[in-house]
Amino acid sequence: MPHSGETADAIPRPQRFADVEGWFWPVDQLLFDWFLRRQSNLEHQGDLLELGAYMGKSAIFMGGYLRQGERFTVCDLWDSPAVDDPNSAEMNSAYATLTRRAFEANYLSFHDRLPTMVQAPTSVIASHVGAGSCRFVHVDASHLYEHVSGDVAAARELLGPQGIAAFDDFRSEHCPGVAAAVWAAVATLGLRPIAVTSTKLYGTWGDPAPTGEELQRWLRTRQDLWHAVDQVAGVPLIRIRGTNAKSPAPPVSRHASLRGRTSPVREQARAVRRLAKDLVPPALARAVRASRHRRTL
Repeated sequence: MPHSGETADAIPRPQRFADVEGWFWPVDQLLFDWFLRRQSNLEHQGDLLELGAYMGKSAIFMGGYLRQGERFTVCDLWDSPAVDDPNSAEMNSAYATLTRRAFEANYLSFHDRLPTMVQAPTSVIASHVGAGSCRFVHVDASHLYEHVSGDVAAARELLGPQGIAAFDDFRSEHCPGVAAAVWAAVATLGLRPIAVTSTKLYGTWGDPAPTGEELQRWLRTRQDLWHAVDQVAGVPLIRIRGTNAKSPAPPVSRHASLRGRTSPVREQARAVRRLAKDLVPPALARAVRASRHRRTL
């Protein structure tokens, strides 16, 4: 049942993945798919973690790669007040419509069960997720340098040796704090970058070479993705442009069958009009149309 003051119509029921609000571009969907499928193929063990969820778009996508016995944890403030004034101002200006109810409704439109949800600042995540327990961490929470630095440190602690971290907004002009924190981790905390897109940096605290080499081989088979390789901090960094990227198969909504369905009232009205057209003599039909035309003059 809707909460007090909330109507059923206000709860999102996306009929397709594209209906879910959020910023998750096709090129990054392809890379999430590639990294997560590779981990499954190589039987890398570990849980999934997302810091910052918005309406759940990337969480819905990640949830499709959860394997038996694994845990998916999502941490976000949702409706809770932020712990400091600068972050409160950011939340109020950028995410005024963000609610936990909307996330839950979106996620359950595509999956049978919710992930483990931690409604709190991301600074507490290490008390909810075990050290070294994760194989993939997506960081897309606060844009403030102090907070992102903490999220980077958490990703480092929680990822296993072969784990992959994806950092959102690492090069966005409105998020200099994210860029500073992520590149500082490359320079001083041992983060080894593997690839970058226009919005995300993918890296590891393990050995990046096997993953990077395999990713380059895959990219050479893709006609919809441009890539080049630079040397950054002593390792090859793959730059990927996905202007023409073709998204992988999207998650399927349980409400998909509603898409394009005609309401019973509208369908009944159409049936009546079809029946009238069949039964009314042509001469009478022309007379009715002529009468309607005269009334509009």
